[in-house]
Amino acid sequence: MNERIRVPEVRLVGPEGEQVGIVKVEDALRLAQEADLDLVEVAPDSRPPVCKLMDYGKFKYEAAQKAREARRNQSLTVIKEMKLRPKIDQHDYDTKKGHVVRFLKAGDKVKITIMFRGREQSRPELGFRLLQKLASDIEELGFVESAPKLDGRNMIMVVAPHRSNATRKNPQKANQPQRNDQTDAGNATA
Repeated sequence: MNERIRVPEVRLVGPEGEQVGIVKVEDALRLAQEADLDLVEVAPDSRPPVCKLMDYGKFKYEAAQKAREARRNQSLTVIKEMKLRPKIDQHDYDTKKGHVVRFLKAGDKVKITIMFRGREQSRPELGFRLLQKLASDIEELGFVESAPKLDGRNMIMVVAPHRSNATRKNPQKANQPQRNDQTDAGNATA
């Protein structure tokens, strides 16, 4: 920008986006100083390079604002993991299924892992049936994003929440102080 531009002539674009044409760098710098703006090189690879008259500080500030807004609007994907064994008892299965349901309701993906040990490795169909049962039990909350597949001693399946059921945590509500009515009532009587 400004005096750091080391080419003899540039294609100049005005502050409102209008084409000025190809001018010498000295003339472009003079025009920028008269308008109290900066001469910024926007396309250095073209021949001749394209420069624009703009307020560089304001440009950087607006770019930072856009980047911050984009970061605020993006959602962070969280993958929770639930580990099971092929010979799981019904009560333990119900407890693990409850955790998976809670994760899906919170809007998180769930990676379900069936761990095989010893002779269980020769019966992967037990793990496959267990994953199919779990998928059918939670189908109203989520869908199978990655089908069950055997990975060494483990069988892995990924379940993602339906978009309509996912209630993402609102970070703005978490930052607001919660009002405690009992404390306020106690202070009023004291």
